[in-house]
Amino acid sequence: MNNPKLSQLKKSVAPYEKSNTKSSVRQLLNTFPPFFLLWTAAYLSLSVSYWLTLLFAVLASGFVIRIFIVFHDCCHQSFFKSRKANEILGTISGILTLFPYHQWKHSHSIHHASSSNLDKRGIGDMWLFTVDEYVAASPMKRLAYRLYRSPFVMFGIGPIVTFLVQYRFNVKGAKRSERINTWVTNLSLIALYGLLCWALGWQNFVMVQAPVFWVSGALGIWLFYVQHQFEDSYFENEEDWSYVKAAVDGSSYYKLPKVLQWITGNIGFHHVHHLSPRVPNYHLEEAHNAVPPLQHATTITLATSIKSLRYRLWDEENKTFVSFKQINHLLVKPGSLPIVEPLKKPIPRLMKE
Repeated sequence: MNNPKLSQLKKSVAPYEKSNTKSSVRQLLNTFPPFFLLWTAAYLSLSVSYWLTLLFAVLASGFVIRIFIVFHDCCHQSFFKSRKANEILGTISGILTLFPYHQWKHSHSIHHASSSNLDKRGIGDMWLFTVDEYVAASPMKRLAYRLYRSPFVMFGIGPIVTFLVQYRFNVKGAKRSERINTWVTNLSLIALYGLLCWALGWQNFVMVQAPVFWVSGALGIWLFYVQHQFEDSYFENEEDWSYVKAAVDGSSYYKLPKVLQWITGNIGFHHVHHLSPRVPNYHLEEAHNAVPPLQHATTITLATSIKSLRYRLWDEENKTFVSFKQINHLLVKPGSLPIVEPLKKPIPRLMKE
């Protein structure tokens, strides 16, 4: 597809970039109150059965994901028309989901501006090695990478490291407003958690909040992971990289059952979101259905998305993800780089030159 057509595709979703106050308020009402009610039910059920508590906690974690989607839209200035309203709601929802508004907004904007660009990795994305980089890495660095990409570390330890540690500190060179917002978020969390521990007892608080935190954190990392780590994804170096191609070829359409689509705030239409971050989450499906080329984006389902767990390295030659097992033969002789067998058939692309 030539550049005029690429530009036209981006323009085609422009009518859906406008937020609707009524829709935004409706989403607040069907997101925040249910979360608080489910969290309260989880606490009250402690005296009945902890299994019942866990059930309520898992349901509450789903609404944490939904609150994060509100936070996410606020960061893109797409939830409300008012920048101030987005900042206030974004800060509040960020406290509930453990994300400093300004810090995450900054790193996430970099993610959107450089997604799938092999020369601009490292901020707002997941650690990714190409096959050649992995082969050339030291044994210790390979081990660190293998641990990072293991499901146990990524989805088990990942939520703890990412949400409880990483986002509690400002990055080097952060602007004053970003630093202040991070500390406001941290102090608010200390005050909120301290108050709940005092009112409910710290054991009770931990028994409820721990599963809510871990399940929502693991699901959040999974959603971010699976929507960019699929077999026929798109990664290019700077000279060949295209923003629109990165959006529609490097982001998937995660086709979820309607209930899960609602809980996750339509984030499964990730190709639409990356094409135009200003489209509110409640307009993503509408934009997808209205623009025929977008309906040809790589579609993954709950069943097929599990395959992404074996995708570890990006093969630049064949333009596909591969597993560690598939490239083990490259490590037999240090310094030797045998040619990987080509794919039997070319990878289909939504966006073609």
